Amino acid sequence: MESGIKKAMKKCLSYSLIMGCFAGLVLFLSSSFITSSFLHHKVSSTPLHILAFSLPFLALSSCMNGYFSALRKVTKTVCAQVLEEFFKISFITFLINSFFPSGLEYACISLVLGSTISEFFSFLFLLLLYVRDKRKLASNGYQDTNYTKQILKISLPISFTSYIRSGLSTLKQMMIPMQLEKSGLSCEKALSQYGMINGMVMPLILFPCSFISSFSSLLIPEFSFMNARGEEKKMNFALEKIFKFCFLFSFLVMGFFFCFAEELNQFIYPLIDVTFYIKLLCPLVVLMYIDTIVDSILKGLDKQVSVMGINIIDLTSSIFFIYFLLPSQGIKGYLIVLFASEIINGLLSLLLLIKETKLKIDFVNWLIKPFVGVFLLTNIFSYFVSISSLIEFIFYIFLFIIMYFILLIFLGSLIKEDIRIIANNNFCHIKISYQLLLI
Repeated sequence: MESGIKKAMKKCLSYSLIMGCFAGLVLFLSSSFITSSFLHHKVSSTPLHILAFSLPFLALSSCMNGYFSALRKVTKTVCAQVLEEFFKISFITFLINSFFPSGLEYACISLVLGSTISEFFSFLFLLLLYVRDKRKLASNGYQDTNYTKQILKISLPISFTSYIRSGLSTLKQMMIPMQLEKSGLSCEKALSQYGMINGMVMPLILFPCSFISSFSSLLIPEFSFMNARGEEKKMNFALEKIFKFCFLFSFLVMGFFFCFAEELNQFIYPLIDVTFYIKLLCPLVVLMYIDTIVDSILKGLDKQVSVMGINIIDLTSSIFFIYFLLPSQGIKGYLIVLFASEIINGLLSLLLLIKETKLKIDFVNWLIKPFVGVFLLTNIFSYFVSISSLIEFIFYIFLFIIMYFILLIFLGSLIKEDIRIIANNNFCHIKISYQLLLI
């Protein structure tokens, strides 16, 4: 079994490297066509050239993340993703602040270069962890198994739908600046506003999602195992607790971004004002985080093709909205598209999960009470808290978190059983409990 893991991983890494290099080469060679056809030569092909070099590292990192997730070593994937997001925000912040005054060209290069460097560091970190972990696998007990056939049997159908999704996603991203120009904005202004939202605000909002993403990837084998054994009671209990904790965490993050938007802008992007967009887009946190969990659970229930289908529906509807809304509404239309996309994707995925399981949403304890707690806290902090230094900012973050959970206990959303589960690391004896609580 263990020698089989080495053989399977060797093949998976080889295929990932080949496909990553192929995708990078295609992007590198087509970069001139993309910049001339869709960006009107307002930005050179340099950002796309830089991005092309990141694709092989991205492919290999995904493969190694799958390895650690399959072996339930989620702490390693968590560390890698947190490290990547930390480097991404750090490098982009430094590069943007250094080169943004030089013009749009340097701003785009800064965004792409920061992402590429962070991807490279994440790859190196995962590689070191994988090499170290691989040494622990025994080399005896080799069995001649056709892993190529098994790998292709799983990967080809998913890859096919993924390519459709990626193609639609690429079309969507290319259409946005073009349609924004039709609203009367110049190409530079359209790219600037689009880049501000996608390259600065969204990475900031999605940073805490690193924890959710690592957690959700571990749910796939666990729910697959419970589903195969027909353990409905265990599955329903796990679903209830997972969704409850995820909603509570999501509202906490949303409240944090809304309450401390100005301070985050001041300390991270001092030269550019994105406070309005942080406050406006922070409600997306709840939709995005829950959708991440739902998709992983559905994949564990062998509904990965349905998940891809929902993603394709989401992208198709987004392209429709982009085509008709952006020329008349401009950047407001793009913001509407963001919310419409997350609502459509999240609602369809959640309805599918409810159909496949016995999940019942507790609107009062999972949604209303956390929202009330966040609403009270943001108003209290807005009126009585003034932050002037980074140390004060860190102190008030911890105070905000502590007060949030105290309010949840007071409102009855967080009960003794939930606290006992966290304190005792007892998640209905599910093997992933310890890793879940580490996240």
